Amino acid sequence: MEWTIAEEARGQRLDHYLQARLPEFSRSRLQDWIRAGRIRINAGETKASFTLRGGEHVSVEPAAPPPLRAEAEDIPVTVLYEDESVIAIDKPAGMVVHAGAGNHSGTLVNALLHRFGRLSQTGGELRPGIVHRIDKETSGVLIVARDDAAHRQLAAQFQDRTVDKRYLAVVHGQPSATGKLLLPIARDAHRRTRMTCKTATGRTAHTEWTVRTRFARHALLEVHIFTGRTHQIRVHMAAAGHPILGDTLYGAPATTLLAGRFFLHAWRLAFTSPATGERVNIESPLPADLVAIIESEQL
Repeated sequence: MEWTIAEEARGQRLDHYLQARLPEFSRSRLQDWIRAGRIRINAGETKASFTLRGGEHVSVEPAAPPPLRAEAEDIPVTVLYEDESVIAIDKPAGMVVHAGAGNHSGTLVNALLHRFGRLSQTGGELRPGIVHRIDKETSGVLIVARDDAAHRQLAAQFQDRTVDKRYLAVVHGQPSATGKLLLPIARDAHRRTRMTCKTATGRTAHTEWTVRTRFARHALLEVHIFTGRTHQIRVHMAAAGHPILGDTLYGAPATTLLAGRFFLHAWRLAFTSPATGERVNIESPLPADLVAIIESEQL
């Protein structure tokens, strides 16, 4: 990639400028490329702190990131169910499911490798056993495949929408007693950490809810999702005008009731076990911090 830097960039650090120009790459990765001579200014080597004057010619030669693989770590993990083909885990809020940019330790996968050893390799060395994911800030049920055959069968169930996925969420306002949203979801072009319903190019998404309890300013919902899009419940409830408590990324006001998470819990998941052929229903009890909020009389 080559271009001439605009005069408007005068005074910016090179790495800051590149991060804004190439948001698909992390700043640390761009800095690595600068040190390796893969990013040059006026055909010469440079440094991340180089101050732009405008008008320079920049060339970027991207490199693939070094391969990663998950490593076993002695981290406690709560098992809700297991058989010869599958393990159901009660994931706590704050735990990342698998390693990625900036998250190479403390993940659920690392804990699973220590507890169970080898898992399905269908998802690659970075995501052994992982058939589906839930957000870092979301707690609750997540199923893991022990071997490749089980992984393929479970993935097919998710694809065919025969896996029943139910969540509990506290949202702002007073939504209707029941509701359905079929708005497509896509990555937000302006804020890459967000998803959006404000596009015609998104992927089909289907969410339904039922109000379980009404409070003065909030409501506790049971949410049923028929698809598994990134941030689906979060973006759909925000689009409905009822963002999830604590979910400031999607418009909820900041709150002192929650620290480091929002009120979304993967409560129940039902699937057919590849090992037994039996229908399995797994439930994760609402965590103590979320129970305390419901009982606090501050909603």
